[in-house]
Amino acid sequence: MSQKKESRRKFLKGAAVATAATVAAPAVVKAQGPISMRWQSTWPSKDIFHEFALDYAKKVNDMTGGDLKIEVLPAGAVVPAFGLLEAVSKGTLDGGHGVLVYHYGKQTALALWGSGPGYAMDANMLLAWHKYGGGKELLAKLYASIGANVVSFPYGPMPTQPLGWFKKPITKVDDLKGLKFRTVGISIDVFQGMGAAVNALPGGEIVSAMDRGLLDAAEFNNASSDRILGFADVSKVCMLQSYHQNAEQFEITFNKTKYDALPDKMKAIISNAVEAAGQDMAWKAIDRYSKDYVELQTKDKVKFYKTPDPVLKAQLEIYDSVVQKKAAENPMFKEIVESQLAFAKRATQWEQDTVVSRKMAFDHYFGPNAKPVKL
Repeated sequence: MSQKKESRRKFLKGAAVATAATVAAPAVVKAQGPISMRWQSTWPSKDIFHEFALDYAKKVNDMTGGDLKIEVLPAGAVVPAFGLLEAVSKGTLDGGHGVLVYHYGKQTALALWGSGPGYAMDANMLLAWHKYGGGKELLAKLYASIGANVVSFPYGPMPTQPLGWFKKPITKVDDLKGLKFRTVGISIDVFQGMGAAVNALPGGEIVSAMDRGLLDAAEFNNASSDRILGFADVSKVCMLQSYHQNAEQFEITFNKTKYDALPDKMKAIISNAVEAAGQDMAWKAIDRYSKDYVELQTKDKVKFYKTPDPVLKAQLEIYDSVVQKKAAENPMFKEIVESQLAFAKRATQWEQDTVVSRKMAFDHYFGPNAKPVKL
């Protein structure tokens, strides 16, 4: 037999094997079926935050063509909101949607992802630090130090959160003294430093506690969540602007054992879906929050006030003293703060020098002396 015929026979034989493998492969995948995951969020089903969790799950489900199916249950369906990290770590749940500050009781340094002034960074800049400034590696190290069997994806930058809902406007720091107040994370220490008696509660329990007199005042997050959860039913005064959670974001967690077993392609989809969902969440928030801000004023008759500068200044000063104390007690807390400060000094200087203030443009188009735009 000639060498040419032998080569052709080998080629055809190889092609037949390859074809058989190609035909057989889908049958194997089909036999295995899709991978299903049961998740829980830390939010009530009616909250827009739970909607954000569903949005992420849908993106993954769609992008994998149904090969991975994530089902997201609301807070309390399997475990209480503050029990999410432990449930995901143990494998009781395959994953979850929440915020890192809810894990404050496990390790105080976890609250540095969102609880505080962000050293003049907004939430998007803090996420930039997380991805490119060393935060991702520090968070993995932090979770490993407490034995948490999770893979974490911070995402979804939140706008600055209000100081909170009160019975009457806050005009000075002393107005906070003695108030039974709800907050979470390092903000617990900050508001305690301002004289409040703090009680950390999940979002779904706040309004009920205010209605029963267990709380005098509370903060949660934004106009949409606050309106949906019924804050306007128990208070008609909301103080806008605060440093207590100026740079917070959401967190998506996977049970590490479950995540590590996934194919690399599926892991890539999950990672990219996090970033896509984060940007989509930011866009949706602008649309929905601004609509509900109007509704709270027009339909619910809520009065909004700007938090006085002396209160904001006091927050910064007290936060610094809290951080100094915790950094002395917790080496990882200190390491994370130093990393954030170094990134923030560079990033915020660039921002302050580069980004034009939009206040002048706002006043020009919509301020009290604005002239109608002629088209």
